[in-house]
Amino acid sequence: MREIPKELVLKGTTTVGVVCKDGVILSSDTRVTMGYFVAHKKGKKIYQIDDHLAMTIAGNVADAQKAVDILKANAQLYKLSYGRPIPINSAARVIANLLGSARYAPLATQVLIGGIDNTGPHIYMLDPLGSVTEEKCISTGSGSPVALGVLEDKFKEDVEIKEFVPMVVKAVNAAMKRNAGTGDSFDIVIIDENGFRELDDKAKQKIIEET
Repeated sequence: MREIPKELVLKGTTTVGVVCKDGVILSSDTRVTMGYFVAHKKGKKIYQIDDHLAMTIAGNVADAQKAVDILKANAQLYKLSYGRPIPINSAARVIANLLGSARYAPLATQVLIGGIDNTGPHIYMLDPLGSVTEEKCISTGSGSPVALGVLEDKFKEDVEIKEFVPMVVKAVNAAMKRNAGTGDSFDIVIIDENGFRELDDKAKQKIIEET
């Protein structure tokens, strides 16, 4: 088996996922790097899969975007076949099967899959070989040690989204300041019973000023 190219998975990016009482929060920076070269300052790292489901990416962009496209297609096929949105754990299993099937030539990506279904809010983390773990508070990418240091100090279960959004912003902002592969700006997404919502620049700036 070919070893996972760790430099592709861990050299850039910070993504964060938190499960709250009423939904999930996903956030990431927007810097795209090639080694120490900043290739793009406004890269997209959080993708909407459906109204109730989203996915973050870290690692090789091409591999990650392939996983995003496959999950989007399967989510729509599930909805057409069964007349209801795909459960979050089923979405995670689709990507786990994709990554696992490529284990001899691994897709160099680490992803978070998060959303809300009839069993409540969930976040799953998947490594490049397809291992799946359900998490309450997690971060991926090269800035994850810094982000987790901020998050785990304050995280507690059953907190509401509006209470914990500032802490997620603080965690990503800390990673942007202390990790060369993380920076420029950040995106933040909320998924609750009202569906998928991405905060605009004005809302993000307000949170930063209040944090």
